[in-house]
Amino acid sequence: MAKNIAEQIVEMLENANVKRIYAVTGDSLNHLNAAVKKSSIKWIHVRHEEVGAYAAAAEAELDGFAVCAGSSGPGHVHLINGVYDAHRSHVPMLVIASTIPSDEMGMDYFQETNTIKLFDDCSHYNQMITRPEQVQRVMQTAIQHAISKKGVAVIGLPGDVSEMEAEKATTSAQIFKTNPIIRPSDDELKQLAALINESKKVTLYCGIGAGEANKEVVELSRLLKAPVGYSFRGKMAIQPNNPNEIGLTGLLGFPSAYHAMYEADLVILLGTDFPYQKFMPVKNKIVQIDESPERLGRRAKLEFGLAGDIKQTIMALIPLLKEKNDVDFLNEQLAFYDKVKENQMEYVKDFGKEDAIQPEYVTHTLDRLAKKDAIFTVDTGMCCVWGARFITGTGERKMLGSFNHGSMANAMPMAIGASLAYPGKQVIAMCGDGGLSMLLGDMATIFQYKLPVKLIVFNNRTLGMVKLEMEVGGMPDNETDMINPDFALVAQAMGYPGKNVHKPEEVENAIKECLDHDGPYLLNIFTNPNALALPPKIEFDQIVGMTKSMAQLMLGGKMDEVLETVKSNYKHIKGLL
Repeated sequence: MAKNIAEQIVEMLENANVKRIYAVTGDSLNHLNAAVKKSSIKWIHVRHEEVGAYAAAAEAELDGFAVCAGSSGPGHVHLINGVYDAHRSHVPMLVIASTIPSDEMGMDYFQETNTIKLFDDCSHYNQMITRPEQVQRVMQTAIQHAISKKGVAVIGLPGDVSEMEAEKATTSAQIFKTNPIIRPSDDELKQLAALINESKKVTLYCGIGAGEANKEVVELSRLLKAPVGYSFRGKMAIQPNNPNEIGLTGLLGFPSAYHAMYEADLVILLGTDFPYQKFMPVKNKIVQIDESPERLGRRAKLEFGLAGDIKQTIMALIPLLKEKNDVDFLNEQLAFYDKVKENQMEYVKDFGKEDAIQPEYVTHTLDRLAKKDAIFTVDTGMCCVWGARFITGTGERKMLGSFNHGSMANAMPMAIGASLAYPGKQVIAMCGDGGLSMLLGDMATIFQYKLPVKLIVFNNRTLGMVKLEMEVGGMPDNETDMINPDFALVAQAMGYPGKNVHKPEEVENAIKECLDHDGPYLLNIFTNPNALALPPKIEFDQIVGMTKSMAQLMLGGKMDEVLETVKSNYKHIKGLL
């Protein structure tokens, strides 16, 4: 039986099957830390609270729930970015924000922050514990909110309250992980079936909300002779064992999925809140099915908007559908997709040159050599592009990233959480040099806990995506270049092997050596800074913008850089237009 409130909280976390708390300890957290030490839960000492929040977010996405903590003031603020990421990714996470002594609140005390205001925009539940009789109810309610609403719950815990004597409440202490069957009504399904049955050309587009419905999506696609596109977050679940998949659309996607959506009579959006309106068709009929009805219709003009779990909805819908016999539309889209994949392989065949290795070749090689059940984490920016286009879903692989919040520096911290949650899995972090630099200190956490994380650094010496955005906008890039430390030497200073790769012919053996090493390893690959990531639809304004940018570079005396960029990307532009 718990003696104080900190012990009571830890006891409840144990009962909720929590294995770890990611945190930097501090005075207001010390009683909680001491309680954790006496429990089955492990305190993971990260070097920066943001890393702890990212690591917990990764564990939560893989396992369904995780916990991070931060102490008064700066500890709370450092958590915020990772907490935002978890909340926007809809992963269940509890944040314990310990605070200043309760009798000092409102007095501008040292390290005072208002947790209610601070976490209000990135949580479903956000409350302060001030009395012992609250603890059990607030904890239970917070965890229930996190797992049921799929997002963040925050508990403010004053340091002095955590050492008060625990009291048992009369309300429930257990956590209820419910699994209701949610699908549209019979009448709604009949209307949808009628629309599908009368439509000749149907395209399915799937997001992470369809992640548990691979078999059902494949069967629906077979029945309707419908090509299947998917979002980046949906790729690992929807691509495998799917003969009718035609890739991604959106900023990171392929023209094949874009084309299939625009050429269809009917587009069915399954479990996706696709954010990019410019890639959404406007002239054909669109149906959206999502478990959260508040998301319906905010990205596209809908013919129907239906609320339901994708797996359950498709299972109920299929008996109402007539199998289609015309395969012309599907075959056209699959043929186009084959051509797109063939064009993509041109970049794999072009290895690049010394200190300008093609990142497409690196990622394709990594994809080929990684295990079939590897967990990949990708930094926001160019690493997302290469991961989206060249890492293959096997049905067992996972890919984690800051896909909704879009923050830099997430890959290495997420790899920490993934490796702790799944110590037997191969965990590969695809890091940008900008992203790795931002939270470099937690490379030490990898060594401290002997995590066999593989850090693959795509070192293009620039903030590549930002540079491209500026050029497409008609501006010459400014202050996007990076003078980096020797990341291989940094890894060695942290306590594990690091290796620099300058030549394309070194890539395959270096990746093999890295993946085969028993323990953490950093591979610092000098990639081509001019490798271009064009979207599936190129606007005329983007071409004009790039032309203006190149002209300004020429006027600035950077002709060599202009020529290198044009040569590097001619094939890419030609392949997408």
